[in-house]
Amino acid sequence: MSRHPSYGKASKGGEKRNVLKRFERIDVLRKLGKWKDGENKKVTNLPKTPSNIEA
Repeated sequence: MSRHPSYGKASKGGEKRNVLKRFERIDVLRKLGKWKDGENKKVTNLPKTPSNIEA
């Protein structure tokens, strides 16, 4: 029996996501120099970050 095409391919997990998780956003902010450990402790309202920065 074959699988339905809506299940997609098995290697789909390797695609680039366009939404970052919080820790990924903080890493991007560190690279841009907008996040300083110890000073910034906000849990919400993080500034927007570009998702295409190479890690």
